Amino acid sequence: MNYCKLWIVILAVSCYSASLSAGDTIRYTLASCREMALSNGATSRSSQEALKAAEYNRKAALAAMFPRVTANGAYMWNSEKLHMLANQTQFNLGVAGVNPDGSSYFNWSPESALGRLATDLEGSPLQQPVMDIQNEAGQQIANAYQQVYNTMTVDMTHVVVAHVGVTQPIYTGGRLLQMYRIAQSAERVAALEAGTKHDNVIAAVDEAYWRVVSVEQKHLLADNYFRLLCKLESDVTELVNEGLATQSDLLKVRTKRGEAEVKKLQAENGLTLSRMALAQICGLPLGSVFTLDETGLDETHLAADTIDAASAAANRKELQLAEEAEIVARSTAKMTAAGLQPTIVASAGYLYTNPYAENGIKNDWKGHGFFSAGVVVNIPIAHADDILRYKAAKHAAKAVALRAEETREMLTLQTTQANQKLMEAQQKISLAKLTCKNAAEVLRMAEESFASGMISSSELMQAQTAWLAAATDLVDAETEAKVQETMLRKYTGKL
Repeated sequence: MNYCKLWIVILAVSCYSASLSAGDTIRYTLASCREMALSNGATSRSSQEALKAAEYNRKAALAAMFPRVTANGAYMWNSEKLHMLANQTQFNLGVAGVNPDGSSYFNWSPESALGRLATDLEGSPLQQPVMDIQNEAGQQIANAYQQVYNTMTVDMTHVVVAHVGVTQPIYTGGRLLQMYRIAQSAERVAALEAGTKHDNVIAAVDEAYWRVVSVEQKHLLADNYFRLLCKLESDVTELVNEGLATQSDLLKVRTKRGEAEVKKLQAENGLTLSRMALAQICGLPLGSVFTLDETGLDETHLAADTIDAASAAANRKELQLAEEAEIVARSTAKMTAAGLQPTIVASAGYLYTNPYAENGIKNDWKGHGFFSAGVVVNIPIAHADDILRYKAAKHAAKAVALRAEETREMLTLQTTQANQKLMEAQQKISLAKLTCKNAAEVLRMAEESFASGMISSSELMQAQTAWLAAATDLVDAETEAKVQETMLRKYTGKL
């Protein structure tokens, strides 16, 4: 382990030991942070609910192909009966009617044969026998009319109707099949979106996690740098007292120490904010106090130069979503075309009524029911609007297909860029390690030279500043590599 890393490890161990003794600090690994973010996030729960909804929609689209059974019932109370015959009717012989009290009557017309005969025999002995015959016959006609009137009067006080029917689509031009395919695609889209959100959560956790680790190490570097300047200030103060250094040298050291103290405070504030960001993603209270396992920061487990961007893009969920959108667009066009084709639907049912007309109209609460069955055929002949909609749907499907191809190219480019960024980050790490090693060696030699009085305090501070910059660059390079590794894993489906 080089000199640059030694100070970080020593300070990290001391801080970790202090946290263990305090008993109020928890240590999290990257895996535990991922697990907390996935289990506590509302996003994952909403994705699961959306997936269940899509599953039930698919089942509903499949069920639409099978018979549909419905039952209907109705009851009505009426204050009046239904009279299908008038209470008074004009005939050639006279007028027959029924009184409100239920009695019947018949009035002979003077133009009838009996009416003319009674008029011609007026005052003769035969008048009375003719009138008796007329009255007897009129009463017989009135009674007959009353019977017909009562027969054709329906008691509508209580009306009951019930129906149970079955409807089965036989041919719909492929509409139901395309609806089922669209529902299947929607279910796959929900699963892909859930997977995308899952990957996004993991990527966000990884980035926030390594940012916290980076800031923690920068905080340790700032603290170490501050300690070095404090020791240098003490040494220069002794040299001033011995007359081997000037007040100007001491002021320069104190100014540098003040700047280091500000950097240390900034690092502390940055660490607090980065921890809060990670806690928010993981579902922890924002004020949670914890430390992270920085193991693996200086390791990259993905070989950037072996990635096939084209094959990796083919497995991307974004491309799969675009392909599902293309499937939906094609099915939508076929559904529009189905509107131009005949539809055949079969139905059967059982109808129960009271009153009923099985053998005359009756209302005796026994009711009557009968079965019926039939087939309905609908043939579209002139539907210009549906033809235009079908053409529009075909062009829309072509547009979606072109966007899917464009998405494929963009994802390939994105994967290639992420691959190149990871390679650049790995090269930065190699260069930063070499720079940090050289800076640490220069600092060691400067400290020895200052102790022997061969260089001034300003030269030593320059070596300390160069060491801090090199160590910071190394932490930044390692953090960038871990973040780029996560993004490349996400783009290649290896997250």
